[in-house]
Amino acid sequence: MNTYRFSTKEKTQESGDTLLEESKNFELVLFNDDVNTFDWVIKSLIEVCEHEQIQAEQSAYIVHYKGKCSVKSGSWEDLVPVHRELSNRDLSVEVV
Repeated sequence: MNTYRFSTKEKTQESGDTLLEESKNFELVLFNDDVNTFDWVIKSLIEVCEHEQIQAEQSAYIVHYKGKCSVKSGSWEDLVPVHRELSNRDLSVEVV
């Protein structure tokens, strides 16, 4: 006969919300806007997000067929400049 024991001890958060927010990973999501061409989206992902050609192409197709795609993840501070540059290129992006 097997005996299993489960801990009911609560885990507490030792760090404050500020520290948690700083270490949290965010995602940069690209949305389909039915305006920009595949070539422009691919070129922008390569130049701004430093994607390889195949990765940029795959992301563009996912956006086209699914409506959105996470194209980069990282800290808030790292993603804001990328968001700004893609927005300047008239791409629809959001940091989540």
